[in-house]
Amino acid sequence: MTSPAVSVPVHLLSESPNSRSIQHRPSGWKYSFSTKDALSAVKKGELGDGDGGVKVDYADAWLKSRSSNNNVMPKTVATKPYDWTYTTTYPGHTETDSTFQPTWTSSDGTPSIPIAELTRPDPILFYAEIPLFEDELHDNGSSGLLIRIRVMPTCIFILSRFTLRVDNVLFRVFDTRIYHSFESEPPMVIREMNGWEAPYSAIKDRLPKRDDLTPLTDPNFIAKALADTHQYSQTQGARTGWRSLGKQLEYATLKA
Repeated sequence: MTSPAVSVPVHLLSESPNSRSIQHRPSGWKYSFSTKDALSAVKKGELGDGDGGVKVDYADAWLKSRSSNNNVMPKTVATKPYDWTYTTTYPGHTETDSTFQPTWTSSDGTPSIPIAELTRPDPILFYAEIPLFEDELHDNGSSGLLIRIRVMPTCIFILSRFTLRVDNVLFRVFDTRIYHSFESEPPMVIREMNGWEAPYSAIKDRLPKRDDLTPLTDPNFIAKALADTHQYSQTQGARTGWRSLGKQLEYATLKA
């Protein structure tokens, strides 16, 4: 089955589209995350430079076997008309019915998300996890996008995490972090986006126990391992040429 709204097959994905919105009532700004918009950000058509196209580990061997021994490759080869890994860099979106449309401004590090505040043992007033989609990639790995929202007495923090595992090929993560301090004056929202990627073997080598592969299915373990190797996971990655490697920090000022 193909969804006409997003133009990618969704037969293995989450069956019911999910969404979640937050609103800054004084300004009327509304920001949302939705399954439809996340999948709409998946590349359609033939992948080009920068799209980070991925082949499964047996693809090269198959192509070699087809081209050796005088086997003639067909003139045309059917390809999937979308990125089969469902890689998305969707960071959420401002709703069209928002009465305030903020402008995002690049930051050189100030302001930034205060990690110390987020790691304090402050009471959690509200917490939610919203899976936007998940797919097993025809038993070649997994791909999924999960939203976490946490409200503390002083702030709200949102983590949107796309995690990709292609078995024996690579790991890829794209994080969007959104932070708003209730005490900021004027009201400000900080958004940080990070893209990481590494060969499968590089993350496998970081397993606590070499005979236990369970952590390789844990998005938290994968994200930490990639962050710990950011010197190459945010630069050369798995050498796919994916344009979203690296870090981007920006902020928006809201109306009081």
